[in-house]
Order: sequence, then structure tokens, then C-alpha cells
Amino acid sequence: MAKVINLRRARKTAERSAKKTRAEHNAAKYGRSKAEKELARAEQDKARRDLDGHETEE
Repeated sequence: MAKVINLRRARKTAERSAKKTRAEHNAAKYGRSKAEKELARAEQDKARRDLDGHETEE
């Protein structure tokens, strides 16, 4: 005899699994660590300061 399963629970489990897989994929594709974000922000700030330092006042 076949095992009885709750279809609602099985559907929700499958949806959670799909969301987790999609989240992992997006994290690998777009995600950056906190250190990488801070480094990029620091580089942008330095570039902005350097550019402002080269401006001439007329």
C-alpha cells in the first residue's frame, strides 16, 4: 500500500526548496560580502576626493 502524504505540505516544501535554490543562485550571481562592499565604497570615496582635488577654481 502506498504511503499517504499531505499534498499541501508537499507543495509548500517544494516551493521552499525552489525559493532557496533561487536565493542561492542570486547570491552567487549578485551578492558581495560586507568587506567587498566597504572596499568598493572606500575606492569610490577616494576617487571622488581625488577628482575634487583636481578641480580648478575660476
